[in-house]
Amino acid sequence: MNRKPIFDAFRRVLGRKFRQSEVEAIDDAIDKAISASADDFHQDSVPGVPSRRIGPGGLQLIKQFEGFAQVRPDGRVEAYPDPGTGGQPWTIGWGSTGPGIGPDTVWTRAQADARFEADLTRYAAEVAEAIGDCPTSQTQFDALVSFHYNTGAIKRATLTRLHCAGQFDDAAQEFDRWKYAGGRVLRGLVKRRTAEKRLYRA
Repeated sequence: MNRKPIFDAFRRVLGRKFRQSEVEAIDDAIDKAISASADDFHQDSVPGVPSRRIGPGGLQLIKQFEGFAQVRPDGRVEAYPDPGTGGQPWTIGWGSTGPGIGPDTVWTRAQADARFEADLTRYAAEVAEAIGDCPTSQTQFDALVSFHYNTGAIKRATLTRLHCAGQFDDAAQEFDRWKYAGGRVLRGLVKRRTAEKRLYRA
């Protein structure tokens, strides 16, 4: 943010230059105003989840089901195939998928952790965008982020539409539908959806 026009306006009003202590005080006031505006935006976007970030419960759930698989003796991790298809999408670290991740991909723990943090931020933002200003508790938000992290389906799922309509009981039942991979039911997905539904209802 270019603050020069603000300081120039103050100088014209006062008819003098600023002392250093005054510059620091005004800078601090501007920073606080910007921070407050950002908090207001987040609060308006997702009532109940002003940070629009996943909470500890959601983080724990995702880590529990994603695991940190295929760790080599040297501490690095290898990509592994999707359990439903036996191939794409290849996954690495904390469930990270996407371009550049294939059967020969190897990451350090630091790379995997950094990608996980970036993925969480992106998926949380996409959930926040999908649910808009629908009143949402932190546990509901966390469950939706976990669901989206695993399925990528927050924009098209009936679950999202029911949540936005305030039909939370019906929305909770929708988690159970997302248990298929490669056309078959996976026990791991059944367990994950059950855990997400429980968190959503908490």
